[in-house]
Amino acid sequence: MKITLKEYARRNNRDLSTLRHKAIAGNLLTAEKVGRDWMIDENEVLTDLRYKSGKYVNSRKNNSQKVNK
Repeated sequence: MKITLKEYARRNNRDLSTLRHKAIAGNLLTAEKVGRDWMIDENEVLTDLRYKSGKYVNSRKNNSQKVNK
């Protein structure tokens, strides 16, 4: 069943503007714009696309040290 993005944000304890940006970018698979409102399947799974492996921890610090040497 489709619900509004506002209701989806409330149910999943997320910020509405963040979900709106994800919908515009196409990162929410079932989100579609109906008039001026966004509708989404209530069973849509939220995906987190951030890197969590630690691969980039302190990468900026390491790069700046290389330049200064």
